[in-house]
Amino acid sequence: MTALRRYPVLLALCLAALFMVVPFLIVAVNAVKSPAEYAQNGPLSLPHGLYLDGLKDFWQRVDYTRKLVNSVLISGSVALLATALSVLNAYAIGIGRIRGRTWVLAFFVLANLLPQEALVYPLYYLSKQAGLYDTRLSVIIVFTVIQSAFGTYLLSAVLGQFPREIVEAARIDGANKWQILVRIVVPVSRPTLGVLLVFFFIWTWNEFLLPLVMLISNDNQTVSVALGVLQGQRLMDATMTNAAALLGVLPAIVFFLVFQRTLTRGIAVGAVK
Repeated sequence: MTALRRYPVLLALCLAALFMVVPFLIVAVNAVKSPAEYAQNGPLSLPHGLYLDGLKDFWQRVDYTRKLVNSVLISGSVALLATALSVLNAYAIGIGRIRGRTWVLAFFVLANLLPQEALVYPLYYLSKQAGLYDTRLSVIIVFTVIQSAFGTYLLSAVLGQFPREIVEAARIDGANKWQILVRIVVPVSRPTLGVLLVFFFIWTWNEFLLPLVMLISNDNQTVSVALGVLQGQRLMDATMTNAAALLGVLPAIVFFLVFQRTLTRGIAVGAVK
């Protein structure tokens, strides 16, 4: 306790971690309880055994395997494409120094400030006209553009401070713009790109409104949409609700833990710079 009092930042981090972990543990514990045990002992009691019927019933009811594949495909594609598009845009703005750089950055900032509710009808109408409505490709395209707006703004600030001497030396050695981007800019910026990749995946995984509007068939729905639609249409007991929440958030947590080192390295490099 003395150490925590001396370091208030460490205390704040510990409290933040506690507030994030405790709700997840409560959901995980209630997901493996039987309805009778939940009704008798309440949500804060420990289970006497593992009751997995709630997880199994929910998995079969929503066809969770298909929903999981859809979410992984959409989120992974958006993360990769949005990161690549952000690099190309930021390379032109930050290193290429295009004309009207300030106005272009202002446009990307404005795009980040637009609420998704304002985009629902235009995107719905355009996807209908293009024949992409109720397809995973439509959601991938939309979120690639949305996420790359933030990525472009962030990377433009990073690449704007990129050492000009390195770029000039590469040009003297005969490297063209594409070679400078692939062989110099991308390797040096890899930690930052890793951070964007992780954030884009998690942000897209948690999206609900636009996938709800754009994906109406069960075969194309994502995990978050399936959870919301199922809970709105059918009555579920408390244990199955917790099982649904656990299955909805667990893949994102696993992805975050797998790429935790990449995220930590990217933030540390940014702090040093």
